[in-house]
Amino acid sequence: MKVVAYSIKSFEKESLAIANHKKHQITLISNVLNSKTVSFAAGKEAVIVFEGDDVSESVIHKLADLGVKYIATRSTSVAHIDQMAAAACGIKIANVPVGALSDLKSRVLAMKLAGETILNLDKWQHKTCLGIACACAKSCQNPIEPNNTLYNDHKQVC
Repeated sequence: MKVVAYSIKSFEKESLAIANHKKHQITLISNVLNSKTVSFAAGKEAVIVFEGDDVSESVIHKLADLGVKYIATRSTSVAHIDQMAAAACGIKIANVPVGALSDLKSRVLAMKLAGETILNLDKWQHKTCLGIACACAKSCQNPIEPNNTLYNDHKQVC
């Protein structure tokens, strides 16, 4: 999968490279995602973001126009991502599940965040459900109507 990772700090580079095992073509940049840097996502299937990135409705529409299908955040929170705009554009969202980070010391935190982020990319690439890492507006983990076709379609590609 072709991916661009925004807001990468120097200490995160090695962790992402190790977790990736050269499975995905990831471009690491230190720039934050915003309306001026969204063009770096051209030709990419996914973007990796963090809490300081602008993942607002306008940026999400630009990402969709560039062909981005997935947004993976390297955080447990998705508050910085307009989930409804992503759903409207057909973009899937993943976070790092809180449970994956329990009892970790700060020195291994970067490695765990990287590992969970790459795991989400792997699951998307293989068209499998993300489970508790799914943060889409129409999450298959909390279906309102399990017999709804939208739910079933989402569950297969989440």
